[in-house]
Parts: sequence; C-alpha cells; structure tokens
Amino acid sequence: MFEFKTKTKQLAIALTVVGVILWVVGFALNGSSSHDAGHGHDTHAEESHEAYPGEAHAAMIESTYNDDANAEHDAHHEESHEAHSGEPHAAHSEHDAHAEHTAHQIANRPWSAIYVAAIFFLGLGLGQLFFLGIQYVAQAGWSAGILRLMEAQSFAIVIPLIVIAIIAFLGFGHVHHMFHWMVEGIHIKGHENYDALIAGKRAFLNPIFFTIRILIYIVGWVWAAKLLRKYSLLSDAGDGAAMWKKNRGIAAAFTVFYAVTSSTSAWDLIMSIDTHWFSTLFGWYTFAGMFVSSFAALILLTLYMKGQGHMEWINENHLHDLGKFMFAFSVFWTYLWFSQFVLIWYANIPEEVTYYMQRFEQYKVPFFTMLSLNFILPVLAVLSRPAKRVSGTVVMAAIFVLVGHYMDHYVMIMPGTVGDHFGFGLLEIGPILFFTGLYIYVVLSSVAKAPLKHKNHPMLTESNNFHQ
Repeated sequence: MFEFKTKTKQLAIALTVVGVILWVVGFALNGSSSHDAGHGHDTHAEESHEAYPGEAHAAMIESTYNDDANAEHDAHHEESHEAHSGEPHAAHSEHDAHAEHTAHQIANRPWSAIYVAAIFFLGLGLGQLFFLGIQYVAQAGWSAGILRLMEAQSFAIVIPLIVIAIIAFLGFGHVHHMFHWMVEGIHIKGHENYDALIAGKRAFLNPIFFTIRILIYIVGWVWAAKLLRKYSLLSDAGDGAAMWKKNRGIAAAFTVFYAVTSSTSAWDLIMSIDTHWFSTLFGWYTFAGMFVSSFAALILLTLYMKGQGHMEWINENHLHDLGKFMFAFSVFWTYLWFSQFVLIWYANIPEEVTYYMQRFEQYKVPFFTMLSLNFILPVLAVLSRPAKRVSGTVVMAAIFVLVGHYMDHYVMIMPGTVGDHFGFGLLEIGPILFFTGLYIYVVLSSVAKAPLKHKNHPMLTESNNFHQ
C-alpha cells in the first residue's frame, strides 16, 4: 500500500503556500499598474481593438478587420476628430471610457491568471473522471490495475471547481470585469452600456441561469466521482462483481450527463468571456484538450508509483496503451483545432475571424508555441511503437502536453479578459504552484487511503496478464 511520505506532503504544502504568496504579491504590484492606467493610457485608447462599452465593440471589430469597412472606419475617425475639436467634453468622455476599459483589463490579470490555472487543473481531474466512467461502460479489462489512480485524479476536480465558481460569481459583483456580459446595463436598451448582440443572448447568459448551471456541474461531477470511488472501495471487502455492476450503471448515467455538460461548461466558463464570438466546435475542442492533458498526468502518476516500488503488475503494455491514448487525442485535438480555425479563417466573417486576429497580433508567440507543444513535439516523441514503451520518452511527451495545454487555456482566456496587457510573472506562476501543490496533496492522499490494486474486480486477471 502506498504511503504518502511526510517530505512529499511538505513539498505539496510548500508549493501551495508559495503559490499564494506569489499571487498576493503580484496582485499588490498589479494594483499600482491598474491605478496608473486609470489616470490615462492615451496610446491604448487609440490602438484598442475593442471599444468599450456597448455596441461599439462590434462596430470597432468590423471596422478593424473587415476590408470592406475600412472607409467607414476612416470616416468615423474623422468625425471623431471633428467632434474633438468642436466638443471637447464629448471627446474627454470617450477618452475616459477607453482609460476605464484599460484599467479594467489590467485589473483583470490576477483573476484571469488564477482562472486559467483553475480551468487547466480542473481538466486533469475531469478528463480522468470521464475516462474512469468509460472503463465501466465499455467493460474494459486492461485498465483494472490502474483504476485507483484514475479515482484519485477524479477527486482533484473539487478545489478547482470551487475557485472557478468563486471567480465567476465575483463577476456579478463587478469585483473584476472578465465576463463582458456581466457589465451593468449591458442588456437594457437605452443604457449607455447596451449591447444588442449580448442582449440577444440574455436568455442563456443571465446571473440566475448561469448560477444554476454552475451548481449543476459541481453537483453532477462530484457526485459521480464520489459514488464511483465508494463502490470501488466496497468491492475490496464485498462482492466485486455486484459493486462493478453498480459502478457500471453510475458510469452510464454520468457519461450521458458529461456528454452534455462538457460542452455547456465550455460555453459558460470559457467561450462566454468572448461574448460576441461563438464556435460550434468549441465544446469538443475544450473536451479534447482536457482529456489529453489528463492522460499526460495519469502517465506521470503511474510512473511515479512504479518508481516508488509499487504497482508491479503494471507492465510496458499498459504504458504503451496510455501512450497511445495520449498520442491519439493529441492528434484529435489538432484535428478539432484546425477544423475550427480553417473554417473561420476561410469564411472571413468579421465577428468570427477577430477571435484569431487578436491572437495572431497580440499573442503570436504563445499561440504558435502552444501549437508546437500540443501536436508536433508529442507526436514526434511517441509516434513509433517502441517509443511508447520507453518511460523517459513518454514522460517527455507528457510534459510537452501539459505545458502546451496550459498555454492553450492561457490563449483562450487572456485575450478576452486582459487584451494586450498580458505577461507571465508572479501572477501566473503563483496559481500554477498553488494548484500543483493542492493537486499533489489531494491525489496522493487519495491514493494512500486504499490499496493500489482494485481487489475483487471481475477483470483483474485480464489486467494482470495484459499484453499486446
């Protein structure tokens, strides 16, 4: 039975504490930047790709990226210049609105940084919770020897879910301005912040319905993780076949529930940040990124256990299968990324293509680095059959995947919340360390509470003798 050693606990706690300290220090330093920006940022007011607030957002996007609207944009600029000459108070008001928007973007960065990390670490647990359910539904035998690791990873969803919910709900109180659809008066016709497009989505994006959906996600996902774990532990001392059948029924219900909530949660938690933009592939795309990241984490956890002298029943064939899943879903993620990108880029519809234009112009380095880490490097590393059986090679590919998909979430969230006021410093490193420490503590604590071998599992013999 695995023992969660004191030194490892201390490391996990130290990472968590250091992460909090770094984030708090970064938050304090960022506060001074936000205060300075509130008193002016003339250059950004001229260069901003998203006018704020209200309907001007769509108009500015269209005039910036649609060649057919350039003349209209120039005329608007000239009119604004004339208004500036004749109506200094109106020009001053417009300048103040841009300055306020800039200040909001800078102030969003601490919240966005911890939000990115929370979404990423949620995926590490949620992906394995879904994979755990699939093992029961598909009556898979090869994985019986590593189910306890999947169960432990599944419990890692709790803390990220709480953090995500807190940050989302703080938006209703305007503590931050990450979600544009939460702006006061955004749906009220005649209000200075009114936005017709966002108002049209009010039936879905409203505080009450949004809160209900968040609570449904938390209850449904945590319920599945707890019950699958409960009956798994009961099988050790009872009828393994009966407990397996109960888990199979729970898993069947959960996979249907997750088929719906994996997409809706992606719309709510990530896509609603860029409220004017939408993609019918976004739910699948987000799911694929979380799923492949969870495999990378499972590979590292499995090899860590073997390195500690445990799980001797796991052989190179199990490792090969885990490597195949990581490889396959890296390709699947790339397929979805390309499908989403090429259709939007080729159609060149202003309200759609601006999503990528902003990332090309402002996030070029992280954007293309993310693509390399998520597809080119892991695929080259574990493309061949022998490579999937070499621990060092698989670990390297897993690290590529984890870093790449953190960057993927960074590129999905940061442009819509902080614009070009992004960076990678204390504010970003702190949440990564914080969640890494908590992830280690929660997962290894769960692993240490039960035997690593799933006793009385009806397919354990098949798993022990698994070969290809």
